[in-house]
Formats: sequence, C-alpha cells, structure tokens
Amino acid sequence: MNHDDLERLDARLQGKDQEDWTRFYEDRARPIPFFVDAPDESLAEWLEAGRSPGGRALELGCGNGRNAVFLARNGYAVDAIDYAPTAIEWARQRVAEHGADVRLLQRSVFDLDLPPASYNLVYDSGCFHHIAPHRRPGYVDLVARALRPGGWFGMVCFRPEGGSGWSDDEVYERGSLGGGLGYSEERLREIWSRALQVRSIRPMRSLDAAGGLFGLPFLWTLWAQRAPADSE
Repeated sequence: MNHDDLERLDARLQGKDQEDWTRFYEDRARPIPFFVDAPDESLAEWLEAGRSPGGRALELGCGNGRNAVFLARNGYAVDAIDYAPTAIEWARQRVAEHGADVRLLQRSVFDLDLPPASYNLVYDSGCFHHIAPHRRPGYVDLVARALRPGGWFGMVCFRPEGGSGWSDDEVYERGSLGGGLGYSEERLREIWSRALQVRSIRPMRSLDAAGGLFGLPFLWTLWAQRAPADSE
C-alpha cells in the first residue's frame, strides 16, 4: 500500500467517530479506568520476573505517563509518545511529581523517525486497538524495527468483549473504529508472529488501582520478542 492509499484511508476515518484525544484528556476527573497513577499489572509482573533487559524503552501512546514513570523508576531511559497535547501535558506533570527521567514527545506514532534497533523494550498500553486496519502492518513493522535483537515488546489491548465488535470491513463501512477494536488470541498471534516471537498472551488480571497496579479483565496482555542477532 503506497503513501497516497494510506492518506486516503486515513482521511476516510478521520473526524467521524475517532475520539478527540485532546478533549479526552482535558478533564482528568472523569471516571476513566486508566486515568490512574498505577502501572499495568502485566508490566510490573514482567519486571519482577527478571525478564527485563534494562536500557532504553519506548512507550507508544503513553497517555498520562503512568507506565513511562514506572519504567523510569525501574532504571530505564524512557521515550514516551502520545498524539494528544493534553496527555503529554498531564504526563509531564506526573513525571515531575515523581522525579522521573522521561523524554516526552507529542506526535503520531507514524511520524516518528526512530533509529533502527535502538530500544530494549517497546511498550503499548491501549494504542494498538486504536490503530486502523490499513495501518496495522506499518505499526508492526515500526515496533519490530525499533527493537534491538533480543528486545521485548509488551502490549495491552482489547479482548473481543472489550472492543467495538466490528470487523475490518465494518470499520470502513461505518467510517469509524467504534472506540477501539477487539482481538481474539488467534488474531493477535497471526498479526504479531510475522515480525516477532510471541512469548505469552493472557487476559489481564482484574485489580483495584488503589492497590498500586492497574488491571481489567476485558484486556489482553501480550509479550513478544525480536529474535536474537545470531538467529536472524
């Protein structure tokens, strides 16, 4: 698919039912489950299990910065990206409150100019299920290129019951993602296995963020790894 095709499909979806992310993050008191100051339980578990390679981390769609701060406080040099300026403003305040070292960038993930093989960890908590079908292959390639050999990709996304329930064809028929797309385990493996080695997929555990960790059962957690250099 060439650049003109991508732009044409982007324009078809833009402004219809896609959320206005700038306004979305303006009211921080809204009862949005992930408007909390707690990292994903799956990310905390992964770090506690000692699978962390350390080094540089990239978070795609960082929102209010809760996972980026957690990674920085666990020794990572973190770059965190979000499209919404209000999300970045909130994340910047949170980073300052925690005294964390995070480099924040406000832009679309598809406008990133990333040096290849530059991150030990790429993390996505809720970005992928807002990626349109025609942008999926480019997103997978972006993640795979950003990872160093042996580097890890962690993701949280909608299970079927958490998303809109729409097929890819319905997305274009309706001109909308319906608030986010849900995925089956089989579909996630199909999408990500073409570029990475999928290590685990499981439902997220349901947790009260007041206990220090975020978790909702209608979400998947996925961990995948770029092949080591000697096996590529």
